[in-house]
Amino acid sequence: MPNLAWSILLVFAPLSLVTIGGGQSAVADMHRQIVDVHHWMTASQFVDAFAISRMAPGPGSLLATLIGWQVAGFWGAVAATVGIFGPTAFLIYGVAHLWSRYEGARWQKALETGLRPVAAGMILAATYVLIQAMDGGWIARSTALVSTALLMLTPVNPIILIGAGAACFMGLHTLALI
Repeated sequence: MPNLAWSILLVFAPLSLVTIGGGQSAVADMHRQIVDVHHWMTASQFVDAFAISRMAPGPGSLLATLIGWQVAGFWGAVAATVGIFGPTAFLIYGVAHLWSRYEGARWQKALETGLRPVAAGMILAATYVLIQAMDGGWIARSTALVSTALLMLTPVNPIILIGAGAACFMGLHTLALI
């Protein structure tokens, strides 16, 4: 088990450094590493872990902790957590000092402007990977896309949307089986 925990740490540490825009930006590469490269989880298990991590309070990067737990128990969870949070914490400590020293500098504004589309692209890639890995076929994908559109375009309460989405999914799934 220590070797597996070490392997988990070595997978998540580099991912920590590419979490531009938050932990969600690394989900696509997490999926690739965990499911495709190391075969520690199936695509369905990964999506389930993602869903559980999003329902829990705290940062989205807790997905790494949950994956570590499912793959290698307690020490896997510790290794994944240290891997996903450790390198970024040290990097941010140094960057924060530099950032405050040159606050308002032209290069800062250019860097912030340049990283916004990178973060958006990484989050879109994560969304694509999760939708592709989703169980439930076209019904689940359609439900996810319609729900996303409604959340973005209307002031609908997410709790109502979750209930309506579940009811629609169950209804469509039942009709598809008949």
